[in-house]
Amino acid sequence: MENIALRVEELLSKMTVREKIGQLNQPETPTEKTIEEFKALVRKGEVGSILMSVGATAGNDAQGAISNEFYNEIQRIAVEESPNGIPILFGRDVIHGHHTVFPIPLGMAASFNDELVKKSYSDIASEASAESVHWTFTPMLDLARDPRWGRIIEGTGEDPYVGARVAESVVKGLQGENLSDKGNMIACAKHYIGYGASEGGRDYHRTEITDYSLFNYYLPAFRSAVKAGVKTVMSSFNDISGQPITSSSYYLTDILRGKLGFDGFVVSDYDAVIQLKKQGVARDNADCAKMALNAGLDMDMHDFCYLDNLEKLIESGEVSEETLNESVRRILTVKMEKGLFENPYCYGGEYDKIVHLKDAEDLATESIVLLKNENNLLPLSKSANISLVGPYATEKRSLLGSWCIDGKTDGMDNLLDIMRKTCEGKLYYSCGYGLGWDSSAKNSYLSDVVVMALGESWSCTGEARAVSDISLPPEQIALIKKIKSTGKKIVGILFCGRPIAMQEISDDLDAIIYAWHPGSCGAQAVCNVLFGDVSPSGKLPVTLPKLATHIPLYYNVTSSGRPVNCYYNENPANCYVDSVPTPCYPFGFGLSYTEFKYGETKIDNDKISLDEVLNGKKIKVSVSLENIGDFDAKETVQIYLRTPVAKWMRPLRELKGYQKVSLNKGEKTEIIFEIGAEELGYYSPQGEFIVEKGIREIYVGENCLIENKKEITIC
Repeated sequence: MENIALRVEELLSKMTVREKIGQLNQPETPTEKTIEEFKALVRKGEVGSILMSVGATAGNDAQGAISNEFYNEIQRIAVEESPNGIPILFGRDVIHGHHTVFPIPLGMAASFNDELVKKSYSDIASEASAESVHWTFTPMLDLARDPRWGRIIEGTGEDPYVGARVAESVVKGLQGENLSDKGNMIACAKHYIGYGASEGGRDYHRTEITDYSLFNYYLPAFRSAVKAGVKTVMSSFNDISGQPITSSSYYLTDILRGKLGFDGFVVSDYDAVIQLKKQGVARDNADCAKMALNAGLDMDMHDFCYLDNLEKLIESGEVSEETLNESVRRILTVKMEKGLFENPYCYGGEYDKIVHLKDAEDLATESIVLLKNENNLLPLSKSANISLVGPYATEKRSLLGSWCIDGKTDGMDNLLDIMRKTCEGKLYYSCGYGLGWDSSAKNSYLSDVVVMALGESWSCTGEARAVSDISLPPEQIALIKKIKSTGKKIVGILFCGRPIAMQEISDDLDAIIYAWHPGSCGAQAVCNVLFGDVSPSGKLPVTLPKLATHIPLYYNVTSSGRPVNCYYNENPANCYVDSVPTPCYPFGFGLSYTEFKYGETKIDNDKISLDEVLNGKKIKVSVSLENIGDFDAKETVQIYLRTPVAKWMRPLRELKGYQKVSLNKGEKTEIIFEIGAEELGYYSPQGEFIVEKGIREIYVGENCLIENKKEITIC
């Protein structure tokens, strides 16, 4: 690292102010009309990075395929014809897959399998880096409690601990042990910070987040990403309580660099710098550039505010050259750590697509959550006569989800394709979706069981894709009721990107599989579970509400002063007079085909001094787990904690650990958690970590509503 620092200073001393500003400039890929003008910028050293897509909503807009020849030519001009030969950093939104598409990140979080997530992102990096991509804008670490927000699909849900675990897995999977090694990519933790709290779930809107909530809920995933070595962070569009993140030295410098210790560079989101005018804190473009750079925002994505204005701002003294130098140092350091100066060009790369598809299938299978299974209807016998009904039986594109720019449906199987290969009995298919008569009811009468493939389109999820109602479309609800009238048992498979309202459909379905938008191998993953080749092991990283009107509804809520903690079934009828807002399916919930028997929770020391805790002593919490059912299976054992009395109100439950274990039928094991200062403390509104004396309640089991409470005392 010392050698890199010396190289950076030597290079910096040779650069003009204009060339330095160029390193902060990230335009998007040029069109045929603008290519010559773009190359001229590169020759002058005025392009530091290229956004390898076009448009603000690239995740839902068609993008061109990557040409190594094109990007190598741009790179050649930068390396051979620009004043100091500084290579360009190429960045693309490779969010949950490149050519092989893995489940949407919210689905990945449902797997609770850190190692599989890490391996999947290593696969993703090897594919994208073989096509000139150095840098990807993931992981998205926005805590999200409102499923109306379309970008909830890109994150990990409502829990900061899950977000922190996934952040570490993604960063390490992408960047590897050595960032400069072939097949690794630069990760980018986004959107810093609070974007997931957009008011009403409306994309790009204002947020209100207290510092207490910021440090305890919204920052942990970013803290984890920084600890894991993430090299870049993307600032978010939003303001927090009237202060845009883009222009906030408090958020970008004091907290991100000061309290979290981030030492990489910060890139803006698309056009976020120029948006300071629209947000009402900047008068003109020069004002935007000055405020953003002085706040600690290093690279300007797309809007050219830095390139067009910083030179004059430095001449006038409104921005110091040392401030500019510090941003350039950060960018050059990351480029050197990536090895771009030694290996600026991309000549492709070899990877095993078959292995990647298998990893995608495994992750999709472990992401599937079994929500309901009345009378053990599942798994289905492959010899059963089955009626397959619903619009998602033949759907492919929505299985991939939003934000898969380079994923294609070519050669991909849909659910009907896989079921035709799997079923040994008769398989009847009807779309059942539309006006007038169709064969869905008739086919149902001919079958032993009906499988309904339902869900939401990929096109109503992602950026700028908020919805006002998280219910299934009324046509699909009507279809469920139509099939229900036949009296046949119904298995509902829900291909959804976000949590949906369940009350209107859950009673009419005998079994429910929540498959998310599961990726390239999603149909095979569903059949793995549907027919019992694999026992389902996914757990919900978000709460599924009964009604759309109950949101936001999340488990780690603080206690009301009145006895109306509805999530935990405390007088739920007192929350609304017209409905009961308990969760339909709570955080951490997920069924299996086998039965797991939890033993008594044991604590090795139920009393410990505060000094011992602060000096690193930990409490061991253990529980036995036995598979007493008929299937080999995996279970995610979860540990929750509650602090009944504290200086600041604490959540009724907080996830503090999980372990996913595999047990053959009849097998038994012991699960051990260690609880120390990190788990027992919390952050003050000033960002100070606090561990207080007093009682802690500990819950170990299968979801957030477990009741086998144990207590420890910190004295």
